[in-house]
Amino acid sequence: MDIQIEHLDKAYGENQVLKDFCAVIPEEKITCIMAPSGKGKTTLLNILLGLEPYDLGRIQGLEGRKKSAVFQEDRLCENLSSRANIRMVRERKISGSREFSQKMEEGLEALELKEWGDQPVRELSGGMKRRTAILRALMADWDILFMDEPFKGLDIETKKKVMDYVKRECYEKTVVLVTHDSEEAKEMGAEILVL
Repeated sequence: MDIQIEHLDKAYGENQVLKDFCAVIPEEKITCIMAPSGKGKTTLLNILLGLEPYDLGRIQGLEGRKKSAVFQEDRLCENLSSRANIRMVRERKISGSREFSQKMEEGLEALELKEWGDQPVRELSGGMKRRTAILRALMADWDILFMDEPFKGLDIETKKKVMDYVKRECYEKTVVLVTHDSEEAKEMGAEILVL
């Protein structure tokens, strides 16, 4: 089911961030939300995630759908390892299964994290933390994935590998991606939604 956003308004005091905003986010596709800084991309994402209330309008198509997210900040548990952070998003009986472990190890390998997978996250570089946050979101149980500037801080070569992996894992799934970078949107094969 597509996500339908109808006549959405959101203001913070005098600052009107979204005004009469309408859009359709298609199911089983990657949609890229683009706009200059301060135009409401993160606010819209937070509204769709249910983290932020909106003032007026209607949103349909999110009812009963499981959500996962990559935020602008990594939001990892710094004392835990990458593997422990990833396992945390699933119930123990699933995260302890052979199938989950195998998929996680494949992800760690693809994102070049495997040899550091047991180190506390606080000891990892910014790019490694970013990749851990992306893999954790992908390994959660989700129907819709929200990603807010997920590839920031990654060098060009690493970004390409990460984007290829995300594309494979998100094939025919519903993804909402916020970025400033039109090249990222093109690389991800995303439909573009301009705020």
